[in-house]
Amino acid sequence: MRGLRSTIALAVVLAGLGAYIYFVTSKQDTDSSTTKLEKVFPGLATDKINELTVKSESGDTTTLKKEGDKWQMTSPLQTHGSEADVVAITGALGQLEVSRVVDENPSGLGDYGLDKPQIEVDYKTSDGKSGKVLVGVKNATGSSLYAKRNEDKRVFLIAQYQEASLNKSTFDMRDKSIMSLETDKADGAQVVADGKTIQFAKASGSEWKLVKPIAGRADFSAVEGLLSKVATAQMKSVATDTATPADLKMYGLDKPAVSVTVNMGSAHGGFEIGGKAAADTVYARDASKPVVVTVDKTLVDDLKKTVDDYRPKNIFESRAFNIDHIEITRGSQKLVLDRVKAKTENDADTWHRTSPNPGDADKDKVSKTLADLADFNVTSFVDSTAKTGLDQPAMVVDVKFDDNKKTEKVTFGKSGNDIFAARPDEPGAAKIDAGKYNDALKELDELSK
Repeated sequence: MRGLRSTIALAVVLAGLGAYIYFVTSKQDTDSSTTKLEKVFPGLATDKINELTVKSESGDTTTLKKEGDKWQMTSPLQTHGSEADVVAITGALGQLEVSRVVDENPSGLGDYGLDKPQIEVDYKTSDGKSGKVLVGVKNATGSSLYAKRNEDKRVFLIAQYQEASLNKSTFDMRDKSIMSLETDKADGAQVVADGKTIQFAKASGSEWKLVKPIAGRADFSAVEGLLSKVATAQMKSVATDTATPADLKMYGLDKPAVSVTVNMGSAHGGFEIGGKAAADTVYARDASKPVVVTVDKTLVDDLKKTVDDYRPKNIFESRAFNIDHIEITRGSQKLVLDRVKAKTENDADTWHRTSPNPGDADKDKVSKTLADLADFNVTSFVDSTAKTGLDQPAMVVDVKFDDNKKTEKVTFGKSGNDIFAARPDEPGAAKIDAGKYNDALKELDELSK
């Protein structure tokens, strides 16, 4: 009996102990989930910060001021600030929390790395407030950093992940763009590479045309891509902020490997690439500034393109959905089709065949044939029409499109098994896929019946 009573008593004690542990643990969990950590800078409105001075672990001390809605670096040099990196710092200042107070009244700061802080960030706001945080070394676990507000004695911990946002060098906080370029205002451009010049000019609307070395259509996406590459080129490092003529020669910028000039009305900008630098980079600069930087060497390949890379790869500018009238001549045969606009929004457009055999044409067959013609893409270009069969055309296509406001003409020639196409507004000829051409001929035969 005595053993039974002891067992029962022990069970009661264990149950009570378990209940106590559960109660305490539950309360701790509840407290930890509801407790709000103290902000390092309570009430700081980050959008009102208009001046920053940052001393980074590298030893750089950088000052930036907000002018309007843009940040400008004022020291150690004057240039545009990196908006993303500055916003990262101001955002971090607003989010900094005291994870735990380590020492309310430290006798010394050396143990915390705060006698010689790794990072110091000062801020001022537009409403006259200011603050400063000093950041020291990591704690023993490496999950936090020792820190203090400049005016306070106490040392506390902040989350270690905030280090990446606060520890910004001068290079980090400068704008990495090499040149300022508003591509939508560009109306002309020129690329010089390997002694060859390619020149573009803005045509009507948003279209581009080639001016040199040939005159003709230019591929809109290719030209805009060129401008975008220049406008978004980012520096990897700064070689010098004040290049001398000797520096330019040393960096290969006295005779650039590639140069791009962009015209914007009466203004123009120049971008130049020089010799090889370290770690898969090359030297580059905005031709109007004394700064020499490095950029990824892949940019050279992006800018060193041939004139054919900038020519449209579609033979026809028109598309099946915007053609109003089309005449297709093959020898003595001529197929003429006209779009008949639908009378109501709920109806579909139809097609009328004027020649041969006047009458309504199958709209689905017409749409497919026009789409297939529009799909004639260039496989290569040739400088001359000699030996292309274009002197005795196999087919001539005349098109009116965009509500009859635009016209185009494409002539096709056959030489052996090869098919060539030519436009009066472009030099030479283009080779196209013979299989697609032959398939289209079969469809045209069906439409002529």
